[in-house]
Amino acid sequence: MSQKRKTQAYPPEVYRRVEMFRLFDDTFMSKVFDGQKEETALLLQIILEDPGIKVISVHAQMEIKNLQGRSLRLDIRAKDSSGKLFAVEVQRADAGAKPKRARYISSLIDANALNKRQDFEKLPETYVIFITEHDVLGGNRPIYHIDRTIQESGELFGDMEHIIYVNGENKDDTDLGRLMHDFHCTQADQMNYSLLADRVRFFKETQKGKDAMCAIVEKYAAEKATSERNAAIVKGFRSGLTKDLAKQMYPQLRASQIEKLYAESQKPVRSHKGQ
Repeated sequence: MSQKRKTQAYPPEVYRRVEMFRLFDDTFMSKVFDGQKEETALLLQIILEDPGIKVISVHAQMEIKNLQGRSLRLDIRAKDSSGKLFAVEVQRADAGAKPKRARYISSLIDANALNKRQDFEKLPETYVIFITEHDVLGGNRPIYHIDRTIQESGELFGDMEHIIYVNGENKDDTDLGRLMHDFHCTQADQMNYSLLADRVRFFKETQKGKDAMCAIVEKYAAEKATSERNAAIVKGFRSGLTKDLAKQMYPQLRASQIEKLYAESQKPVRSHKGQ
């Protein structure tokens, strides 16, 4: 049995899913850039048109919370040698790149940037960067830079908070266009930037890399199945399902889990309109 795990650790359909991953898939993109300072620096250098950026730390799928416990998981959080902070989000769905999401990410970065009693002037310069598969802002531009300005004069407000949207539909013959081309590729040999291609090749063409991605795919699939099951149980409780019947229908669940889901069902239903 252990020998079989070594040669074929995961079902063929899971490997096929990994083969189809692109950098526009946040799960794959996060793994490619996680802990990779040079690759992340290249990404930021191209987007910000600043070849001097030197990344000193980078973490993927990093969770940050507000005081009320509302959490958000960033695809990439990086810091450069000058102390600037970067949050990079890849979004295939337009809904995931709404302006208020960008505002919220920026606010969470600020809220976690200062220690107790530190002066506000110590807040670092921050960049929230959305790389979107579609032209979310609809201006037919390759990139959009958003900064606060003083309306009466048109001058920059100078709070050092920046939001950037990169239009993934643009694949022109520029550094940024070539980068977006690479984000669309499923194969390393199709890519322009060798530094990124080598990371993609590792996760798609080596057994160690493929198995690492397959493990993440299976984990997310299991988490999604659990979330959908729990949502169905909560919905059932709201429609008259009893705890005893729930225990019969889901014998794999502990009594404490059933009780927790029942308690969740008794909370007021929140409206997500406008979010």
